[in-house]
Amino acid sequence: MAQERSAAIFGKQMMNTFWVKDRKWVILSLGITLLIVLYGVWTMFHTPSSQWHDRAFKGLYKNYGSQARILLFAVLAYYVLKTIIQRRWVEQWLILKRSSITLLRITRKFHTPIAILAIGVIFLHIVGAFLYGIKLDFANISGLLAGLALLPVPIAGVFRSRGLDRKWHLRLGLIFAVLFLIHAFL
Repeated sequence: MAQERSAAIFGKQMMNTFWVKDRKWVILSLGITLLIVLYGVWTMFHTPSSQWHDRAFKGLYKNYGSQARILLFAVLAYYVLKTIIQRRWVEQWLILKRSSITLLRITRKFHTPIAILAIGVIFLHIVGAFLYGIKLDFANISGLLAGLALLPVPIAGVFRSRGLDRKWHLRLGLIFAVLFLIHAFL
């Protein structure tokens, strides 16, 4: 019982040190994301409403989707590299193992800030899609489902950073990743 309690306290201390180390990057990415979202929404709503159904506007919000896709691949790279290291798939190749560990450190450090940026760009993509007009086709339905699946992921991430998560962040993130891949590539 005492070991479990000390392990829980140690785990919370580790989570708090991660938060202290990452705080400046998270705050910086929140600020940058806020500026990007405000500028993007301002740009979209200052486009005449008669142009909301033009090809140029469709290209604008699809560009936000493409940028979000790149950012999300960077966010998901953390889980891929973590799985590669945990499953010891690169144990026999020393150079590959070292580079995987280095990349894992980098992706761990920037996982949350890049995810915050991605959520902001996804928000702009969703706003643009609604302004352009949504038809009930496969791409739009899968995008709506992916957007709904994304909503609880950052909330679970906050609980994860506090040590209160029961793998909800990972599970919900995987559900979102599958729906996002379906939306992006099918």
